Amino acid sequence: MPDQPSPRDTAEAALLSECWDAVLSYADLCTAGSTAAGELAAEAFALGLREVRAADAGASRGRRTPRLPALPLMLTAVRTTAAAWEAAGLGDRLDPGLRLWLDSPRAARYCGPPLHRPPALRALRDLQEADAALLWLAEVEALPLVVVARRLGLDPARVSEELEQVRGLFRDRCRRDHLDTPMDPECRGYARLLDVVTRPAMPVETPEDLSRHLAACATCAEAAACLRLRADTLPAALAGGVIGWGGLAYLERRRRAADVRLGARGPAAGAADRDPRAEGAGRARLVRGGLLATAVALSALALAVSLMPFGGAASDAARDDADRRAVADPRAVPPPAGRPPAPARATASPSGRSAASGAAPGSGRHATGPQPQGTPSAAATGDASGPAATARGCRVRYDLVDRWPGGFQAAVTVTTAGALETWRIGWTFGDGPRITQMWDATVAQSGSRVTATSVAYNRSVAAGGTLSFGFIASGPAGPSGAGDAAGGGPCGFTLDGHACHLN
Repeated sequence: MPDQPSPRDTAEAALLSECWDAVLSYADLCTAGSTAAGELAAEAFALGLREVRAADAGASRGRRTPRLPALPLMLTAVRTTAAAWEAAGLGDRLDPGLRLWLDSPRAARYCGPPLHRPPALRALRDLQEADAALLWLAEVEALPLVVVARRLGLDPARVSEELEQVRGLFRDRCRRDHLDTPMDPECRGYARLLDVVTRPAMPVETPEDLSRHLAACATCAEAAACLRLRADTLPAALAGGVIGWGGLAYLERRRRAADVRLGARGPAAGAADRDPRAEGAGRARLVRGGLLATAVALSALALAVSLMPFGGAASDAARDDADRRAVADPRAVPPPAGRPPAPARATASPSGRSAASGAAPGSGRHATGPQPQGTPSAAATGDASGPAATARGCRVRYDLVDRWPGGFQAAVTVTTAGALETWRIGWTFGDGPRITQMWDATVAQSGSRVTATSVAYNRSVAAGGTLSFGFIASGPAGPSGAGDAAGGGPCGFTLDGHACHLN
């Protein structure tokens, strides 16, 4: 008679099934290819599993060690493992932007003295594990509340009420953690006022002096994003505060995965999974532009390090996106328990969607600096080789989604007259703007000329169809946006070397 699996083996197999897709999704953001993503995810999962076992062993001896719930714990293990790779000389396998972040003071906050860590990270650790898991699954993973209740063993009729209570507990912990953070006298003077103006039951207009302070102080802006408990800021505050680098991109990926899961079962099945009284029923369809724009506005300086321009774009732009796994695929089967997960395989995106105008970062890779001098982009030179070069006639819409001192967010939507098998969009900025992050396209910038190239999941576009991508840039946005090269706005748009009409 074969040996029966132990309860611990069964629990760990369930943990692998629940967490593997999310762990691989974040590992894919952190690495330079699907093979590295699979290996990073496997090592991180093993590390996270050791932390879970250690915490469970302490609990069995009557010593509860506060820890994150399983899924965010595994995601932070990815970040920790990536840092170990960098220290061991394996940094060439990581995303260049992550490498820059790992060497910055921002990264040091996540593993430094507890009182200096982000308030979202400290508050989530301080909650009871079940409460923290409920908050993470509903807010960050965008799961319908009925699904969350089923996974956590909660009463579906009361899960919405429990979520509201957990949000209140999270806010209270964030407030106390913010007050415990070592602050200079100016921040200390604004701490009580910040608590008052962010209370959900007492909508109060933010005083002008506090607004100026939040625009200049990364620590207080980070706390404000957690304290407001707004649907368009809380998920971003949780993902960025707990995961760190790539938190917003991970958040968008999980929302797309939630959309695909619901769509794959059809409208009737999707409706059956939702709690009709829960405000979380529409969470997966939040306006993504508002989500990112508000988060960036509240924490512009907190993100400054990750938004700085950095070198090495040519290597990032040249890497083969066809080898990258479509991690949002809900049909992906996790590897069997008891053996290392296999590296990810490249597949097509099940959603087949590109980000809408103003969308938050998703699966796209971001810029890492200028191309080598003397090698102008193909779009700039009019090199229109390949099947896509036959497409003639295109219209471009450029939307300035948000701006703040020193930077802005924009979205580009292109309508093509002919069918495309791949695409390359080029344009020229005036003096100043430098793209620091792009999603749904791979970016290269040489001086003022920018080239955005399709990624694996959005290469094909039907005749008369549209493609879109978004980006964050440092520098002036231009007083009138597109067409104003003198003021920093973009002009001279091309599709595969052919001029496009700017709407």
